Amino acid sequence: MKLKLLILALLVSLGSHAQNIPLLDRVPGHRVVFDYTYSLEQKNVPMREVTSGQVVVEDNCFSLSGLGLEIRSDGESRWSVDREAKEVVIETVDDDDLVTNPALFISSYLKIRDRLKVNASSSDSLDVTLTLDDDTKARFVLKGIVFLEPTGEKKDFTFDGKPFGSDYLITDLR
Repeated sequence: MKLKLLILALLVSLGSHAQNIPLLDRVPGHRVVFDYTYSLEQKNVPMREVTSGQVVVEDNCFSLSGLGLEIRSDGESRWSVDREAKEVVIETVDDDDLVTNPALFISSYLKIRDRLKVNASSSDSLDVTLTLDDDTKARFVLKGIVFLEPTGEKKDFTFDGKPFGSDYLITDLR
């Protein structure tokens, strides 16, 4: 659940640029790199989770780190790696799953824009809050957003299972 919320948060962060924020217009045709901080707050519950990491997005590919996980997707498969637990899960990317596909999310952000609030924005940062339900809000702060020329290298968004070795549990669900 935490992983899904983290990914949703990051995707929402990218998609929220579309609310009259010029950053989204720059995403297509670039490799976009940024650091993020993600926090969850729940009304009437003493809960304050904070996660940070880095994201790289290019076309329908992405890589992200946070919560001790590394997640990479080449647009067809998604690898979730927990190096501490020595586990790898490989899944097929669902073309309808906005939570795990940043490219799809960016093109479909209008479906959730009524739940987004842009707190602050600049040419290289964004602070946005997403209302998940009546009691829960997720806040994302993106910093150091850099737009690079695309490389077209899908290998940057995959894992080769051989270096993991036999001490890793690899579950291939494709």
